[in-house]
Amino acid sequence: MGELKFIDSILSGPPDPHSGTSHTPGEAEALDAYSQVVTRVAEVLAPCVANLRIYRRVGRMGRVEGGGSGVAITPDGFILTSAHVVAGTDRGEAVFADGSEAMVEIVGTDPLSDLAVVRSLGVELHAAQLGDAAQLRVGQLVVAIGNPLGFAGSVTAGVVSALGRSFPTRAGAVMRLVENVIQTDAALHPGNSGGALADSGGRVVGINTALVGPGLGQGLGLAVPINAATRRIIAALMTEGRVRRAYIGIVGGPRPVPPRLAQETGQRTAIEVVQVLPGSPADRAGLRSEDLIVEIGGAEVGSMDDLQRLTGSDVIDRLVTAVIYRNGARREIGLRLEELRT
Repeated sequence: MGELKFIDSILSGPPDPHSGTSHTPGEAEALDAYSQVVTRVAEVLAPCVANLRIYRRVGRMGRVEGGGSGVAITPDGFILTSAHVVAGTDRGEAVFADGSEAMVEIVGTDPLSDLAVVRSLGVELHAAQLGDAAQLRVGQLVVAIGNPLGFAGSVTAGVVSALGRSFPTRAGAVMRLVENVIQTDAALHPGNSGGALADSGGRVVGINTALVGPGLGQGLGLAVPINAATRRIIAALMTEGRVRRAYIGIVGGPRPVPPRLAQETGQRTAIEVVQVLPGSPADRAGLRSEDLIVEIGGAEVGSMDDLQRLTGSDVIDRLVTAVIYRNGARREIGLRLEELRT
């Protein structure tokens, strides 16, 4: 990979005293290759990334502007961004790096994933290609592209510093963890929320959502991944303007299963129930703290991402069978899932 060659070249050989710089010829070639990757990604994605100027009215103060960045995902006007960028409004303006402008309307927002879709009116867009964050590896080169100033985009590069992170989101009284968040050391700037995190092929693998400040890991940024789960969210926002989710009513997390259970089920992890919310479907079904959930509706559950994937709109108001282990004994219980109300 280009980034590994770049790192290897830095570690190999003393500087060439005749080069006029501190770089050996190998380092110069690697630096050039690194720059070419970043430049190519910027050239591909810069036309697809917009500055979103969001119009809000606050009391008697009149219109107040806020906003961030957005990524065009279809030629006919759909733009993907962060939900917090467009919170509290139904319209705004998209300004692209070439200076073109278009009014936008809010199509749908999902605060629980911090994703939103807006649509430009009457302008054909350069659409970015969506990738798959599930293919990322720690140490892989990524490029962050935003458009916080409208006419001058922002491009930074770094590596994936961690995968599998999570951060909390809230919609009303409901809280949820966004799973499989990408952590990167590519520098982010104010206004870059909603912009693209891309791999070396120029594919968008994440939507930049948060800048981690001093005391919390300075210089680290977070991005909501583009994967199978978020693609479904994006599709729902484009078609229905909202995301419907089924509600179980537990607080839990993944844990390794005991060796005997692993041999019996073939699973390495399951979801351990930490708390059952009173009056919830889980409460009515008889789930208890310390139960291990290994299946829902015949599908394996080994992570919170699995659980969220299996509790989409298609199982709302349906009775599904959950396989659990309690005190080492296998049980099957019926869960009638409700729609999550925010």
